[in-house]
Amino acid sequence: MPQVALYNQQGAQVGEIVLNETIFGIEPHKQAMFDAVIMQRASMRQGTHKTKTRTEVRGGGRKPWKQKGTGRARQGSIRAPQWRGGGIVFGPVPRSYAYKLNKKVRRLALKSALSTKVVENEIVVLDALAFEAPKTKEMISVLGALNITSKALVVTAEENTTVELSTRNIPGVKVLSVAQLNVLDLLDATKLVITQDAVKKIEEVLA
Repeated sequence: MPQVALYNQQGAQVGEIVLNETIFGIEPHKQAMFDAVIMQRASMRQGTHKTKTRTEVRGGGRKPWKQKGTGRARQGSIRAPQWRGGGIVFGPVPRSYAYKLNKKVRRLALKSALSTKVVENEIVVLDALAFEAPKTKEMISVLGALNITSKALVVTAEENTTVELSTRNIPGVKVLSVAQLNVLDLLDATKLVITQDAVKKIEEVLA
């Protein structure tokens, strides 16, 4: 069973916590994580690209020249695709790039990402994370006490507005609740800072 140190907000170790092996101790499945990241990135695309077809381009209502007798190829509109300024054939149109993965694959990818953080010693578990009022200075102090200087993902059990507001102005640091946890943000962060309550909730959901 994976066992990691438990810290408080002052950066002092206050104990140890045993993690669920079926969630934090599996062999990371690289293909599942890859598929989950590609799916998320595809879903983030706006898909607002658009080109005009020959029916949408302005002008071209009059036949350029008569059908016969000119020696030139017959033409019906100066907005046909072969004309400069004409419509585009098979151009992009607004669409959604979103698609879904099977539930088992999504769960496997999330477990694999969490296990990767444990294997690479990039997880920091806190006994609690709370502030009396939103203070960026206090969050910077917590991260400094934990010796975190790179990109970090902070995970709380429930949405915590105080922690979110305290972190919002810190570059490279993102706050998510367990319900918002995803593979892309997990792999993008160098350090995973997670509360003890969040660990328990993850184990309840994914076990």
